[in-house]
Amino acid sequence: MNSTQTPLTADQVQAFNDDGYLVLRQFFGLEQMQLLDDIAKADKVMDDADELLDSEGAVSRISCWNDLQDDIYSAFACNERIVAASEQLMGDEVYHFHHKMILKEPRVGGAWEWHQDFGYWYLQQHVLFPDMLSAAIAVDAANQENGCLQVLRGSHKCGRIEHGSVGDQTGADMEKVQALLDFYKLEHVYVALDPGDVLFFHCNTLHRSEQNRSERSRWTLICCYNTRHNDTYALTDDDHPAYRALERWPDEKVLELGKRDHPSHQQPESK
Repeated sequence: MNSTQTPLTADQVQAFNDDGYLVLRQFFGLEQMQLLDDIAKADKVMDDADELLDSEGAVSRISCWNDLQDDIYSAFACNERIVAASEQLMGDEVYHFHHKMILKEPRVGGAWEWHQDFGYWYLQQHVLFPDMLSAAIAVDAANQENGCLQVLRGSHKCGRIEHGSVGDQTGADMEKVQALLDFYKLEHVYVALDPGDVLFFHCNTLHRSEQNRSERSRWTLICCYNTRHNDTYALTDDDHPAYRALERWPDEKVLELGKRDHPSHQQPESK
């Protein structure tokens, strides 16, 4: 897509409403994605990513930010085109809920169990309506070999499923998930993405990913949005922030901050 704010077509919105997800190819350009990849892979913050065990004991890693900052990650989260698309899909003003980097390292990256994001957010973040979505931006190419995201097409229509502990994660009731697969015959889709592709998915869409057993990393930046009418009814210190009008940043902001913070511009540490 070009740098102008291109609205989604009626067919794209309908596809999202029917399927619970929508893929927009080449949403971000190669220069933008190369800057993000270079910065993220050199960012020492990622060394402190949270580690969560999957059901087999493999480690899934995630870095999450509740607040927006003057950096390239926030430039993607505030991107005017991604925000506009999210508002079309939700039919309301959206605000930044959080953004996170999922880090699947070669050969060792853990799985994410079947879950709905609303399974987490309803239980932990004091929001009651499933009027939320996520936009997953492929930093690395993602396919079945390195653990791309999988979705159950149309599963958002079944409503919120009960969730419980699976390893260190929160997973959906597998009896219900299996019924959706075996009895209701929902299509199980592996969503392959190239760098710069964006997968928008509804907060009740069941999704998972397998362990990365390949020789390639699979990093994904996921920007999550809540609708204004679904603001949290109670806040604690650990919560994502309440509604705050979201400043929209142009594509040029990604390039500006990316070039400013690129590892090639950093001063070497003194010895």
